Amino acid sequence: MRVVVASLALSAVAFAAPAPTFYKDVLPVLENNCQGCHRPGEPGPMSFMSYESTRPWAKSIKQVVATKKMPPWFADPANGHFANDRSLSAADVGTLVAWVDGGAKAGNPKDAPKPIAFAEGWAIGQPDKIIEIPSSIDIPTSGTLDYKYVIVPTGFKEDTYVQSAEARPTDREHCHHILSFIREPGNPWLKGAPVGVPFFPSQLGKEGSAGGFGDNLAGYAPGMVPEMLKPGQAKLVKAGSDLVFQLHYTTDGKPGSDKSRVGLVFSKTKPTERVVSMAATNPKFAIPPGDANYRVDAKFVFQDDAQLVMMLPHMHLRGKDFEFRITYPDGTKETLLNVPHYDFNWQLSYYLANQKKMPKGTVIECTAHFDNSANNPANPDPTKEVHFGEQSWDEMMFGFFDVAIPFDKNPMDIMRPKQAKPSTGAVE
Repeated sequence: MRVVVASLALSAVAFAAPAPTFYKDVLPVLENNCQGCHRPGEPGPMSFMSYESTRPWAKSIKQVVATKKMPPWFADPANGHFANDRSLSAADVGTLVAWVDGGAKAGNPKDAPKPIAFAEGWAIGQPDKIIEIPSSIDIPTSGTLDYKYVIVPTGFKEDTYVQSAEARPTDREHCHHILSFIREPGNPWLKGAPVGVPFFPSQLGKEGSAGGFGDNLAGYAPGMVPEMLKPGQAKLVKAGSDLVFQLHYTTDGKPGSDKSRVGLVFSKTKPTERVVSMAATNPKFAIPPGDANYRVDAKFVFQDDAQLVMMLPHMHLRGKDFEFRITYPDGTKETLLNVPHYDFNWQLSYYLANQKKMPKGTVIECTAHFDNSANNPANPDPTKEVHFGEQSWDEMMFGFFDVAIPFDKNPMDIMRPKQAKPSTGAVE
């Protein structure tokens, strides 16, 4: 009997699957999930482009994928399905863990998949057009820096449809965020501001600050993914528009210099739907000192029909969790996105796998919780009452989202009720 058992055990060992190797099993996982950030010139602190650069990080790779810390993805799988889900499959996690446990062997280089042809410096591929601020902005070694603005003409002679857009700083160490707004011809916002020269809006007075912001074209913050819309949908940049860069830098004891830019990939065909950015927000809060679970709510009511494309929760260092819910006109409720563990270092967008129709009267409700206690290691000062503000040690509560609408519809109709036509007394 012992001989039979021993023989079966030896047979099991003999026919056991070989340990994964880097070139055959691991490199495909890294190409599809990790190299977008983990390559030279990108935000990942180490490169996973070769065995030699990856092998020293084997144990760390096992730890972060087993605990789901990497790739960063914070949506609760119980609510919503997303086209850009970055989480690893159980099979991919198993491959990486087994590779490390098996000695992190290289294997045969001939088994390697064809390398991905990344566009140098861009996640969206080689842009059709790059718009950058004309001159670099110097960042001092210390102090609090207010938002700077730079207006750059697009030079577009005709209406342009943008399918993908990506904002990139040249100094990631000091860049807190970039927002780029489309200022259409005739918009009085920032009237009288210099073109191509950094300035503070406070320099312009009330007249220069009047007018609505333009639609957001592209943004950058740590961990943010570029805008990449599906075929048939695009952002509209009207002929003669300017791009307004909003730039925020933080100091860290070392000088810096940044020349931010935005890359655009144009739609190859005329799209049928225009995508615009909106938000549910609440700036009126006061988080008490030491409060570990302070709640802030915001809502947005659709004044016309639209289609929900993407959601992006935004808070600062005390951000704890964030939830998007909708209530349809018939009273039906649904949770679209739940982020139970918010991380300020990863400003992620969540693109719906199946975009949702938002009939007129639908309400988006957002709930955020903040941890202003000493148990929050990122908290700058748990003894301070915290209010809405632009700096990282202040707080924000934005439920950003993108919607798609027909090109003949005014985006403002989504946000404000239509005025009833005055009665003429005639029978219509």
